[in-house]
Amino acid sequence: MSSEGRGGGNFLRPYIILAFMAAVALPVISWEGFYIHEAHAAIEVTPNQTNSSFANAQLLYTLKGHKGTVKSLAFSPDSRMLVSGGAENEGVIRLWNPANGKKLADINKAHKTAVESLVISPDGQTLASCSTDNTINLWSLKNFKFTRSFVGHTSNVLSLAVSPDSKVLISGALDGIRIWDLLQQRPLGTLVRFDNLIYTLAISPDGQTLASGDNKGVIKLWSLSTGQLISELAAHSNGVSAVIFTPDGQTLVSASRDRTVKLWNINTGELVRTLTGHNNWVNAIAMNPDGQTLASAGRDGIRLWNLTTGELINTLSGHTDWVSAIAFSPNGQILASGGFDQQIKIWGTPQKPN
Repeated sequence: MSSEGRGGGNFLRPYIILAFMAAVALPVISWEGFYIHEAHAAIEVTPNQTNSSFANAQLLYTLKGHKGTVKSLAFSPDSRMLVSGGAENEGVIRLWNPANGKKLADINKAHKTAVESLVISPDGQTLASCSTDNTINLWSLKNFKFTRSFVGHTSNVLSLAVSPDSKVLISGALDGIRIWDLLQQRPLGTLVRFDNLIYTLAISPDGQTLASGDNKGVIKLWSLSTGQLISELAAHSNGVSAVIFTPDGQTLVSASRDRTVKLWNINTGELVRTLTGHNNWVNAIAMNPDGQTLASAGRDGIRLWNLTTGELINTLSGHTDWVSAIAFSPNGQILASGGFDQQIKIWGTPQKPN
């Protein structure tokens, strides 16, 4: 997001006074070192190496430890850490080394209820989490310590997005969309209040456009420099479960409870392609940094698509229940998935021996 967008318009001036920085109990962090896991193969995480198709992806590790549905996954910018959150009543966040499948730490009592979404700022400094307890919590990734709680939403916070410059955090909840300053750790304003229920958010790679998806199947595109609504798409016949931009920012991909994944031209608002094949809700989507490979997940497992052709290139089966969260590592080598079965699966192409 440009400095002009952050300070030059009415959008980022507070619209209402928020109940701010409510007292919270400091969470407990426990380091557990090595963790018993199911190892299938070794993968070495190194930067700037990508697998363009994942056509030969295999299950590498199964990570166990969650006591409820795994609802969110996020990789650190260097791909060396995976963070997971889920439906445990105690609101635990778990940290993993995806290169060997070992657990690094637990952040206990991160929230009072389920952890709905996790994001790590592109500068690798801050982890943000949100919950059905209506709060957003911030954590320093230097020492994994709690730094601040954002309070203002009056209902479940379901989605988070952070600007490419790591300066602004946006939250989507059942009561609308709010904007937060990550540097000063303070509220900036409210984009929309009491509209349709906001399920998902995404920020374009250039930091200029926000996409939101709601319970009615509507996608809205917002200007982050002016706060104005750019366009509105009657995109799906059921709730929008996830939206993401392609790396070039020209295409928006949306997933829905109507069992479809759709590709939209950002400039024209036209539907480019519809991907079909899932037999139930599509819960999550993830984009490989190569911009060519899309993963979609639901009750029937994980499907991998070639975005250029729309071709289904692989289907990954391993979870024993709905797949609820997926994420590609920034280096493009690993796909992580989490499910109702309380497990996390690490997928990739094993390195060939020298």
